[in-house]
Amino acid sequence: MKAGWLQKHKGNWSVTEEGKAAYSQFQDPETFYKRAVKLYRDWKKGQPEEIAADFLEGETDQGEKKSQITFEQAEEQAWNNIEQYLRSMPPYEFQELVAFLLRAMGYFVPWVAERGKDGGIDIVAWGDELGTRPPRIKVQVKRIGQKVAVDTLRSFMAVLGHDEVGIFVTTSGFTKDAEDLARTQENRKITLIDLERLVELWIANYARLDDAARALLPLKPIHYLAPVLK
Repeated sequence: MKAGWLQKHKGNWSVTEEGKAAYSQFQDPETFYKRAVKLYRDWKKGQPEEIAADFLEGETDQGEKKSQITFEQAEEQAWNNIEQYLRSMPPYEFQELVAFLLRAMGYFVPWVAERGKDGGIDIVAWGDELGTRPPRIKVQVKRIGQKVAVDTLRSFMAVLGHDEVGIFVTTSGFTKDAEDLARTQENRKITLIDLERLVELWIANYARLDDAARALLPLKPIHYLAPVLK
């Protein structure tokens, strides 16, 4: 982590671009390790002594270390519980959850697809109750296990008019090709929302959700003594 090769977010580890470059550059395991240690030492030299406690040699203050580990574990466990809950939610309840969120965000949602064929559209929303304020918003919701591929995104775009906006919500994320396609669109604008972004929006708008909405994904904030860097 201090070498900049790994990062951790909500309990998930990922390799950074710098880490990928290092993996390609340093083929020998010992050389790879020594380079990581050097970068760690460089980082440590630039830190105040109490912050740059030596993790490799066990010099970290045990009280602060324990507090930080406990905080990270609590954050990771909370996210894992939310993630598992949403991934196991029945598809039509998940669809209803997205509709509730749009209403809480100030959109008028006149139509949510019932069970059966929906023609590629699960929710239709407007900026006002009369539908006079463009654009019209079409939403597709997928509670699936694999990332949404570019072909699936193209199929959704095919049902969008030139002045309409599409929102694609999924529990599994999107492939890089799908993200690139959405980013380069001009006429058929697409917003991609993965599970993490959905939860962030849910939390940000929680006070505006009604009781029926909160029952689908009830959350309760807990005040926790977070580790503080001096």
